[in-house]
Amino acid sequence: MEKKFRITVDGNPYVVTVEDISEGASLLYPEPGSMTVPTAKAAPAASAAPAPKAAAAPARGPAGDGDVVSSLAGVVESVAVSVGQSVAQGDKVATVEAMKMKTPIIAHRAGKVASIAVKPGDPVEPGQTLLVLG
Repeated sequence: MEKKFRITVDGNPYVVTVEDISEGASLLYPEPGSMTVPTAKAAPAASAAPAPKAAAAPARGPAGDGDVVSSLAGVVESVAVSVGQSVAQGDKVATVEAMKMKTPIIAHRAGKVASIAVKPGDPVEPGQTLLVLG
């Protein structure tokens, strides 16, 4: 089955045709406009010891008005500001790398950098505070 999609890459629109060549593809994806999703078959129960539970992520409070947070999970590639530096709304304050893609983190408001919570090489999660604007 072929489907046409319109995608935009770096501001340039393209129309692409995609052909689904997998076997039983109709079982994997819901029909367009449908909200039902096929359920996966349950794996047989293992008689061995239960699997270890994942460690709980540390609790994070809601971000404050001055918090600049990561928009994605990744690794801090660089921090473009220092404590005490004034930034304008829209200034790049850091870069987070995820899957070889570098995403700039932008100040959502003007202010002075009160503190920086991360350094290059630190892993970050979505919503994690990177720095605080005073």
